[in-house]
Amino acid sequence: YIALHLAVAAVFWVGWSPVALAVAVALYALRMLAITGFYHRYFAHRAFKTSRGMQFLFAALGASAVQRGPLWWASHHRRHHAHSDASQDAHSPQRHGFLWSHTGWFLSRANFAPRFAAVPDLMKYPELRFLDRFDVLMPLLLAVGLYLLGAALGAGAPALGTNGPQMLVWGFVISTVVLYHATFTVNSLAHSIGRRRYATRDQSRNNLWLALLTFGEGWHNNHHHFPGAARQGFYWWEIDITYYCLRLLAAL
Repeated sequence: YIALHLAVAAVFWVGWSPVALAVAVALYALRMLAITGFYHRYFAHRAFKTSRGMQFLFAALGASAVQRGPLWWASHHRRHHAHSDASQDAHSPQRHGFLWSHTGWFLSRANFAPRFAAVPDLMKYPELRFLDRFDVLMPLLLAVGLYLLGAALGAGAPALGTNGPQMLVWGFVISTVVLYHATFTVNSLAHSIGRRRYATRDQSRNNLWLALLTFGEGWHNNHHHFPGAARQGFYWWEIDITYYCLRLLAAL
């Protein structure tokens, strides 16, 4: 985690190109959807149904975001909802402070292991257990693939101005670090800044800007009021990009 943040400085060495920037944005969007739509709404809350093949595909995409495996993610998030903003909540900003809720909690030894007892419904899938056990595999494959893509484009289409190191830094390092902190705002800022439509037992809040950044997760008070809903923007003006994508997948 620290190494990824330090590696962002390599951008001064590799420079940038429109194609590298486009790949970084695309991978941010695709992996954000995998985290919000599947790690969160599907694996943690079972808010909708899909095929086993799509379940594995988006679990693999989510794992490439370097936020651990689907069992780890879902098990800790279910515990969060069971004890939201109470002392047992691992990332409550009210209980533990902003920095811990945003980025410290998952680096602690106490939260390193998955809580398998919380996800018996997911444990029956060996492919999900595999992704969880070898959670470094998908990030490694993505990083290598991006380097090879950049190298191929550099050799075959030099007018694009990219190469292997540049594609690795933009497509993997920068995209992942931005994705980290966008996702983490739901733990920290969405329990601190915004409006409360519903009198939930925690301090969850709705925030338009966080909703735009996280594809709908910023409607966090809505979500804590009705965690089983696939839709988190309850009204038409509450933009929920993840829900729109899920509706598109359903239509297909």
